[in-house]
Amino acid sequence: MNDTDNPQYEVAVVGAGPGGIAAGVKLRRAGIDDFIVLERAGEVGGSWHENHYPGLGVDVPALAYQYSFARKATWSRVFPLGPEVKEYHVEVAHRFGVHERVRFGAEVEREEWDDETGWWRLHLADGTTVTARFVISAVGAFVRPKADVGIAGAASFKGKVLRPSDWDHGYDLSGKRVGIIGTGASAVQIIPSIAPDVGELTVFQRTPVWSLPKPDFRIPAALQRVLAVPGLQRVVHGGALVVVDLVLRAIVGMPGTVVHPVMNRFDASCQALYRRYLARVIDDSATRDALTPHFGVLAKRPTLSNGYLRAYNRDNVTLVTTPIEKITPTGVRTGDRTLHRFDALILATGYEVFSDPETYRPGTVLGRAGFDLAKFYNEQGLQAYQSVSVPGLPNRWTLVGPYSWTGSGWHAFVEMTADHAVRAITETRRRGAPWCEVRAEAAAAYHRQVHRRGAALRYYLADLNGHVPTYYRNSQGDSTYVRPSGFFEASRGNRRFPLDDYRYGNRTKARVL
Repeated sequence: MNDTDNPQYEVAVVGAGPGGIAAGVKLRRAGIDDFIVLERAGEVGGSWHENHYPGLGVDVPALAYQYSFARKATWSRVFPLGPEVKEYHVEVAHRFGVHERVRFGAEVEREEWDDETGWWRLHLADGTTVTARFVISAVGAFVRPKADVGIAGAASFKGKVLRPSDWDHGYDLSGKRVGIIGTGASAVQIIPSIAPDVGELTVFQRTPVWSLPKPDFRIPAALQRVLAVPGLQRVVHGGALVVVDLVLRAIVGMPGTVVHPVMNRFDASCQALYRRYLARVIDDSATRDALTPHFGVLAKRPTLSNGYLRAYNRDNVTLVTTPIEKITPTGVRTGDRTLHRFDALILATGYEVFSDPETYRPGTVLGRAGFDLAKFYNEQGLQAYQSVSVPGLPNRWTLVGPYSWTGSGWHAFVEMTADHAVRAITETRRRGAPWCEVRAEAAAAYHRQVHRRGAALRYYLADLNGHVPTYYRNSQGDSTYVRPSGFFEASRGNRRFPLDDYRYGNRTKARVL
């Protein structure tokens, strides 16, 4: 690696999580070896490195949570736990020669395009700068933990504070009085994991979560051998994608007069079935009522757990739904003036998500002629051509961008968006052009289409379930988390987009650094 103060690379990849690893592999396969991966943490894996709280695991089967180019047959469980998932990503990064290209402890604070030279300058938190011709942002969906938990007095608590993204395994919870704020995906995994050990566990819930049975079990060696049969995993996974594809296409393709009543009945039926399920699982009727969602199963991220709901049957676990007034030095005071005293407080209060305009800070991504990505998103709404490129940002692509999730496993869609970026880079290099930039008219036409096709999703999330907070609906009232098309259409769009949807610069107009 170049050790000068301003090293230069053909490509800089920001982030070494699942997307960054995929981008590195795709670049190497395209014969592009002059690249660096900038990672703020000390190891690859993204969330699977930064998160290591009790009970951490995937909520989709391993069969769907892996790279198409690195399928693994020896998963220990159908839904692997966090350490195994992290180990998988580290192994893949080493196997495909990506790990050696990673610069750890390199947090990118600002990306700035230089109009004169036609290169990007990436300003790092340590004061150094990296220069790159092309930039691939592989920052994941959950960009950073929310710094402000939105509760008065949050910084005043004198006991032990734990967060899912910053868990202190050296602190022993045994016999302690513990409070946990939040009932999202992380809390659903933490609560049943620590409940048997703590003295008292108090869960503060704002909105109940759907928690469905998790069909998890250890995978015996015989089944692992079957999964190792060449092509079998690809066929099984492909079949699952076909089903998801057909469902999503049906939802976005039907007129509102048809799909709206279907959605209404779907939610009502699911809620009735879930109430029957809760009656079988939860002993106390008051607790059961408090855990009953009054919104659709797909309005918030549903969770899978075999222990979360049953944890509330324990004598040492209490559910509190009274709104929190403030956090005090000794605990949590609720609106009924009750002070709940704790030795430790777990803040499972969520993340800033890629689909929210507020996640993008002004002045952090500056493109051609002072174009500011944060200003654009806040004023014009989140949008990007095929979810990856924005006019005004030459030579730059985002792997997890507006309308990017297709209902597939995470790796399937970051592979297709990485393919888009690498295809555009390869074409720019083939033409001998210094830069490429998606045409404004192509991006606008794409956004009009995707926004029109998202009408059914907006109805479900903003109208039918508009009363429930969810990151599937952003502050602008749009459903920019989900791409309103089938998986295979999204794959074709990213891997076969018209090359002339980009414009390409003239080399004589760019100066060499």
